[in-house]
Amino acid sequence: MTNVNSSCGQGFVLVGFSDWPHLELTLVAFISVSYSLTLLGNAAIIALSRRDPRLHSPMYFFLSHLSFLDLCYTTSTVPQLLVNLSGWDRTISYGGCVAQLFVSLSLGSTECVLLVVMAFDRYAAVCRPLHYTAIMRPQLCHALAISSWVGGFINSFIQTGLMMAMPLCGHQLNHFFCEMPILLKLACEDTGGTEAKMFVARAIILVFPAALILVSYAHIVRAVLKVKSAAGRRKAFGTCGSHLLVVSLFYGSAIYTYLQPKGSYSEGNGKFAALFYTIISPMLNPLIYTLRNKDVQGALKNVLRRRRDSE
Repeated sequence: MTNVNSSCGQGFVLVGFSDWPHLELTLVAFISVSYSLTLLGNAAIIALSRRDPRLHSPMYFFLSHLSFLDLCYTTSTVPQLLVNLSGWDRTISYGGCVAQLFVSLSLGSTECVLLVVMAFDRYAAVCRPLHYTAIMRPQLCHALAISSWVGGFINSFIQTGLMMAMPLCGHQLNHFFCEMPILLKLACEDTGGTEAKMFVARAIILVFPAALILVSYAHIVRAVLKVKSAAGRRKAFGTCGSHLLVVSLFYGSAIYTYLQPKGSYSEGNGKFAALFYTIISPMLNPLIYTLRNKDVQGALKNVLRRRRDSE
């Protein structure tokens, strides 16, 4: 078979959901609405976090980074998917595939690290409330945010480099975007050593952060249970519960996809799992964080009131 690495002029055919033609129209409608809500919800959080003084805190600083990350992550895949579902063009160039792989891995890896940072912020707020302002000073917040982005891009650079060094045979990807597990299926010779290195890199960026988050929340739960006020416990669990739900949605689907051995990876299931963390999770995050958040709701009401008064 042809080794596609030998010629960057050759590209790939993205099968997408063409093997389920009866679902394509429904998926176009669902994904279009979901993408619109994702853009609106995450852009609103970023704007509110900047405009309202009550939201000038570490929690909303990191939340605005998460929202920007989700905007970029979903935009790196959804336009390509909508074109694919329309049937206009199911191809992607070799360079475009490499770029999409690098960008999606970078953003996904960054989110893994950023969710740990947000868990640390919640740990400091609940377990060290008297020292919270001193711990989460602006310099540290900016350093943690920058570290999340840098760490994510370094991890992606390593994995993308290892992936593209593999000899790939074939041009058909049974997926809607260029993702690591599906590209590994095209490896046309024994690459056990390289795959082992990539698996270790994926485990580090997924398992280690997940373990840190679990440890943080174990301490948080223990601290909250010591709070005598029922209202205080509800507020703490409400604030931390939204973050824990986002963590569960993201890590659950990502671990399912990226920590499976190549031989047991199901292409059909993988496509639907990818829909979850590329489309559904970024759409739900703004709702999860704002549904029971009185600060964000108050900031939104103030913006709407000022706009109505100006008219």
